Amino acid sequence: MRIIVGLGNPGRKYTGTRHNVGFEVMHKMCHDHGIQMKSNRRFRAEVGEGKIGSEPILLLAPTTYMNLSGDAVSAALRFYKLPPSEIIVVYDDVSLPVGAIRVRERGSAGGQKGMADIIHKLGTDEFPRVRIGIGAKPPSWTLADYVLSRFLREEWAGFIQGVTLATDAIEKILRDGTQAAMNHFNARPKKEKPSEEKNAEE
Repeated sequence: MRIIVGLGNPGRKYTGTRHNVGFEVMHKMCHDHGIQMKSNRRFRAEVGEGKIGSEPILLLAPTTYMNLSGDAVSAALRFYKLPPSEIIVVYDDVSLPVGAIRVRERGSAGGQKGMADIIHKLGTDEFPRVRIGIGAKPPSWTLADYVLSRFLREEWAGFIQGVTLATDAIEKILRDGTQAAMNHFNARPKKEKPSEEKNAEE
């Protein structure tokens, strides 16, 4: 079994915010593969079991709030007796333009607090992840306010593209491995000019 983790904050207040794109990927995967998410108190998460091809998967959306995402992930790994390498985490990234994604085999949290907590609770950063671009923070905004804001109307096409590409990347990882997904998706052209990306926060 592989555990696919989408990061976000629970509750209507946060629905549709930039920080919740990981949850949006979980919703799309449920729709695409006929999976139903249900509340799981043991994991402190919404979970859904299914298959992609012949691969059994568990979709997991922590309901702990972003900063404690590692509690849900570590509980699920303990229950299924799986190593951290069997998870795939999908989450927002302010260092990428809206609509872009990046696939990585391992690495630091890059300032994303949900990922930081997962790495801390698991004691390793050796697991694949898919980052979805939400655009650079405007200079006059705090980072907290920006990630909890909603996409502008002109960003909606990019938002949908990012969620779609991230879903495709996860399925590619499951079929062909993380390196194959990196080779395919990380080579895609970026949607914004390099000068705009230089202002992005990690």
